[in-house]
Amino acid sequence: MVEPVGVYISVPFCKAKCTFCNFASGVFGAERMQQYVERLGGEIRRAHVAAETIGAALPKAVDTIYFGGGTPSLLSAQQFRLIFQELRGEFDLAADAEITLECAPGQLADETLDELLHQGMNRISFGVQSFIDQEAAAVGRLHTREQCEAEIARVRSAGVREINVDLIAGLPHQTEHSWRYSVEQAIASGVSHISVYLLEVDEDSRLGRELLEQGSRYGAAAVPDEDCVAEWYQQACDLLGEAGVQQYEISNFARPGHLSRHNLKYWRRQPYVGFGLDAHSMLLADEGAVRFANTSDLDRYLGQESLPNPLRVLEFERDATDGEVDIVGRSEAFEESLLLGLRLNEGVDLSVLRGQFGESLLQDAMPALVEVRDAGLLELSTERIRLTPKGRLVSNEVFSRLLIPSAA
Repeated sequence: MVEPVGVYISVPFCKAKCTFCNFASGVFGAERMQQYVERLGGEIRRAHVAAETIGAALPKAVDTIYFGGGTPSLLSAQQFRLIFQELRGEFDLAADAEITLECAPGQLADETLDELLHQGMNRISFGVQSFIDQEAAAVGRLHTREQCEAEIARVRSAGVREINVDLIAGLPHQTEHSWRYSVEQAIASGVSHISVYLLEVDEDSRLGRELLEQGSRYGAAAVPDEDCVAEWYQQACDLLGEAGVQQYEISNFARPGHLSRHNLKYWRRQPYVGFGLDAHSMLLADEGAVRFANTSDLDRYLGQESLPNPLRVLEFERDATDGEVDIVGRSEAFEESLLLGLRLNEGVDLSVLRGQFGESLLQDAMPALVEVRDAGLLELSTERIRLTPKGRLVSNEVFSRLLIPSAA
């Protein structure tokens, strides 16, 4: 049986750009947004032609769709209608498909919400970041605590039962007390899913440049130190667990039965295809898998031939500035399965790993696994490996130590 594919739609538009953000997103006018939606439609229409050209298997069946960004909720009802028309023309959407919309509180029009519900949208992820107004404002968020609570209530009354709240630990002006308040407010809201991220400041963002220059405009001097943030992350894990919102991935927590089906595809190396600016894909192929990505330059994306990235890359001499296409071989696939699987609290089933890749690659990785285990960052048994709570705090360090020389 062919495994259904997950679809990611990148919508790179915002009302205002957060100070810490350097994603491929920005503030643009209505004409630019309409041009983008039309370009997106062309890419979706030719998805299977593109996949066939690079030898990748793109299933017709789709069981998850995720609108990310940016702030996808800024699109109009008509624009969403056009996107879904293209999706249904190219793919077969499962009746119980999980359809997620990322949304900034206060930036989802009633008409757009009605259209999305009509199209089957059943999950919303709110970028709250903090329930403290000063902290949200410090990084350029436009909402207040009251707006967040009102928006959660509004979409719930409209029939959306799967609601996620994003929180960020380490924002300027944040304290242990204010962080605990945000976590407790998220729990009290009754949402089914909560994501907890540690502040990551890109050097090219406004806040990042200020941190390097020791300026004061964006609150760089008020950013908490890393040790405090690590403690707050553990505090959140404890508070959420006690409230029945169980951690299932480094940054993700859910009430029983409410895990994000789309995001699980990434961590379990199930196929997904991305459309739009800076969208990434991973599809199965004869040699194992193929990964490809669209350009992160909006002008270039809109100016490309109306062909999706993989086909264009092959026909136009693999112009790397327009994206990249990588064949994932056996050793790379093993490494991805190991590192992505370790993000999940359940860890990696070694019998499954052996069944997919054989014993030799696992034995190559064993010295590094033992070293990380001895450092208290990994649980290692004959049946399963998984990160310890300490290991989740320094997961990037763990993953760098587990890189396999033969796969590098």
